[in-house]
Amino acid sequence: MSMPRRAMKELGLQACCLRCDESDIAGSQRCKSCISHHRNVRELIAAAATEDELFQFAKELVAMAASPHRHDHDEIHGEVLLEQQRLAAALITATPLPTSEEVGDLFASQRNSEKTNIIRDVANQNPWKDAAPEVDVATQIGQEAWSDAEAEASIAHHGARTIPSKPIAKVDRSDRVGEDLELSDRIHAAVDAQSVPKELADDVEAFGFEARQRARKDLKDAISNLDEILDDDFDL
Repeated sequence: MSMPRRAMKELGLQACCLRCDESDIAGSQRCKSCISHHRNVRELIAAAATEDELFQFAKELVAMAASPHRHDHDEIHGEVLLEQQRLAAALITATPLPTSEEVGDLFASQRNSEKTNIIRDVANQNPWKDAAPEVDVATQIGQEAWSDAEAEASIAHHGARTIPSKPIAKVDRSDRVGEDLELSDRIHAAVDAQSVPKELADDVEAFGFEARQRARKDLKDAISNLDEILDDDFDL
């Protein structure tokens, strides 16, 4: 039995390595030949038509071999998939559980380690973050940051309305389509079609999309009629 090669794992066919009688030597000619052959088989299966029953069965077998723990309840292939997991487990070196002293040392190390706070220790470079400045220093900072001229200008313009010197051009928002309502209707119709048999899915999806589009149009017409009623000045 050989350790599964990485290329075979990527193909989902590591089960072949677990049952191989070749010496466990990576890069051997037999490994290269096997990987090349299985890669061609995998590409052939992937490119096959979905309605082909033979290739559909092959895809199911590859899925089982790639993830045996997810399919080992299968009535037909379950025992073989369990055996595959046992073969893989036999190649793994058991890691001994940590002792109580090692666990205690780990907790003590975590308690004694100082964690870095990005905001407090790195981003915040304020020299007075831990204590306020002296009174004379704070007074000087206030005088430098808030001169009399700046204070008067701020008070004079406080609450004043901004009057533009030039007319503001209207923004063209025609290219901002927002939500694609048609795509949204198609997605909802496709989701509804998943709950019916496959032979009816296409018809249900088409009918659902048309019904949503028709209901949306009726709503738009109703809103348009309402706008006309509200805009009517009722002149007689």
